[in-house]
Amino acid sequence: MAQTPVVTVDRAEMRDAFEFANLGEALGAEAYISLDTGKIYLRSVDGDVMEEDEVPDDVETSDRYIAVPRKAELGLGRTLVLLFAEQELPGDYNAVRDLFRRKGAYAGFRRLLQSRGALPRWYDYEERATEEALRNWCQDNDIQLIG
Repeated sequence: MAQTPVVTVDRAEMRDAFEFANLGEALGAEAYISLDTGKIYLRSVDGDVMEEDEVPDDVETSDRYIAVPRKAELGLGRTLVLLFAEQELPGDYNAVRDLFRRKGAYAGFRRLLQSRGALPRWYDYEERATEEALRNWCQDNDIQLIG
């Protein structure tokens, strides 16, 4: 059985592409990785290319490109918030869970964190979880991070 070739992607470029792809549904930001070259392509919903090179026409249909995941696909949305609350703010867990049942949850969550002096802990926790989730996603997709 032949081993799948591994493509390499710069760690910082991967993180930037992930952040870009997660700018929000309204902006329609997308990022794709070429599984042949490791090149990352960025574009917005209106088709604007965010780099000098044109995005290939078949980026959405070819199996030679993979879309950079959204936070929710990696369990980095509500799930991560609730894990943090359970571990770091157990007395506020129910309040956090209730926040995420309505609109504007993240703003309310940030206000709660600020009032508890826990905002820096959240940012550290989110950063570590994001790095681990991206690393695991890359491994699962035969992408080697370098740098």
